[in-house]
Amino acid sequence: MDGSKVNNTNGIGHEVADFSPREHGAAPPPPKGVIEHLEGVVASFSKWATVIAGIALTVMLIISVADVIGNKVFNRPIQGTSDYLSFMVLITIAFALAYTLIEKAHVQIDLFIGKLPSRPKAGVMALVALLGTALFVFLTWSSVRYGIALQHNRTLSMTQRIPLAPFVYALAFACLPACLYMFLEFLRSVKKSIGK
Repeated sequence: MDGSKVNNTNGIGHEVADFSPREHGAAPPPPKGVIEHLEGVVASFSKWATVIAGIALTVMLIISVADVIGNKVFNRPIQGTSDYLSFMVLITIAFALAYTLIEKAHVQIDLFIGKLPSRPKAGVMALVALLGTALFVFLTWSSVRYGIALQHNRTLSMTQRIPLAPFVYALAFACLPACLYMFLEFLRSVKKSIGK
């Protein structure tokens, strides 16, 4: 029975419950583990982060076009264009970072490790992921420290006098999912290398 309507002797349709067994040998889906749950968190964050990166990129293009038109047509360029564009570039790159890692859109050279057997290859990838995790942790930590120093000194941009600290904090925040993603890559590679 498939849960569709079945006509009885009176010609009236009624619902029949679906008691059909599962396919032979089909197991129920396994519960999500910690790694899978954290992967979902990173993926969700990266999607929202790419929206921010896209908005920053759009603003950057609008400012660039408006500055060119203002300069060439009206002889009145936008003041502080270099400041605005620098901030938008920072936000675009930082908030697109995690999505780039997840989608494997970055450059990855595997000329040598591509020829290794699966377990040694997973071991090398685990080492690479561990080094990547350390790099992004260091970048996050350094950005927070630098942001605190900028905030303490009240450092401003050269032309428009915009505080720099919030943008450095944004860089640190955008690096957090990259740290988590690289650590999850390390755990996955370790599981492959030990054959689990």
